[in-house]
Amino acid sequence: MMSIKLKLKSGQPVVGSWLNSASPIIAETMALTGFDFLTVDVEHSAVDLVQTQILFQAIRSGNPHCAPLVRLAGNTYAETKRFLDAGASGVIAPFINNADQARELLRAVKYPPQGMRGVGFCRANGYGMHLQQSVAVANDETFVCVQIEHMDAVRNINEILAVPGIDAVMIGPYDLSASIGITAQFDHPEMVAAVNTIGAACQRHGVAAGIHVVQPDVAEVVRRYREGYRFIAYSLDITMLMNACMNGLSEIHRQIPVK
Repeated sequence: MMSIKLKLKSGQPVVGSWLNSASPIIAETMALTGFDFLTVDVEHSAVDLVQTQILFQAIRSGNPHCAPLVRLAGNTYAETKRFLDAGASGVIAPFINNADQARELLRAVKYPPQGMRGVGFCRANGYGMHLQQSVAVANDETFVCVQIEHMDAVRNINEILAVPGIDAVMIGPYDLSASIGITAQFDHPEMVAAVNTIGAACQRHGVAAGIHVVQPDVAEVVRRYREGYRFIAYSLDITMLMNACMNGLSEIHRQIPVK
């Protein structure tokens, strides 16, 4: 089955989702449904490294073709390599605002000579059983996505995307709008202009444009695809669970009035 990197390079849509709970059962179940990727969010959740590795195992158990990704809490060498060693197929790095930060990310992701990722026995290489094979293909196969979520990043977008090795951009709409001073005003002309600038840069540099559709809104996913987005995150576990419960209870209360 084609990897998410190859699908994006061929212009195909890649649709995944987000994991904020630490539940391996939820991770395995969502993988079973057929998502292209599932991203463990360690930036805005309480999930730690050990829990993340368990979630990666659950994702692979549910569907060996579902790519386990991690949305990092930051952009540090030590953190990045540990999540890759735990079995991440790729990383999504927040607040990449300039080319130096992008290069720092790539140095942590890539083995020498392209980078400085350390080599050691870990889950990613079968605990040492497949070390040479793993290292030989990791630089080509590891997926790298940068989050563009500040106006500084928009101003530096061409320099950021000129750094070799970036596969996709994920727009962070809430933080980006906040940096402009128009939090969550996604239709504001300044926000629209910023997003258009990012999209145009992605096209120039051959990098997939990505976005997170937070609410489980299929119509918005389709609209974003038609706008040119190819790397799309469809909602997240806790939000889909909450919406299902709220909608179900609302319908129950509509048909069975509570006195």
